[in-house]
Amino acid sequence: MKKFIDTISNIWKIEELRNRIVITLGLLLVYRFGCQIVLPGIDSTQLGGLADGTDKGIFGLLNAFTGGAFANASVFALGIMPYISASIVVQLMGIAIPYLQKLQKEGESGRKTINQITRWLTIGICIVQAPAYLYGLGAFGVPRQCICTW
Repeated sequence: MKKFIDTISNIWKIEELRNRIVITLGLLLVYRFGCQIVLPGIDSTQLGGLADGTDKGIFGLLNAFTGGAFANASVFALGIMPYISASIVVQLMGIAIPYLQKLQKEGESGRKTINQITRWLTIGICIVQAPAYLYGLGAFGVPRQCICTW
């Protein structure tokens, strides 16, 4: 047990490692707070049906991936899924599109360009998924008049 405590204390002595741990814990804290903030225009008292509807199946899995944010209709309800989807699309398109093939072979500069393309595609996917999510809230028992009342 003493060796474990010594290892933990040594971790805090390394400045770069300490900074990374603090940043990671801070980002997790921000995400957990964001999962509790209900989307503007959603009546939070009507969300009981949404929590019941996301217990099983694919929506239960999606709710688990977003840390409960899907059932709360929170600001972070989409989670990291749009970025994962964009990354998969860019990797698959790298096989079919010669420009992306060339970027993959360029090394560091090509990787930076592919990362930028992935980020822009993530924004595009969010633009499509966010309204679909709001529209789909009605299927879980959240009345349509509670959605986007402003």
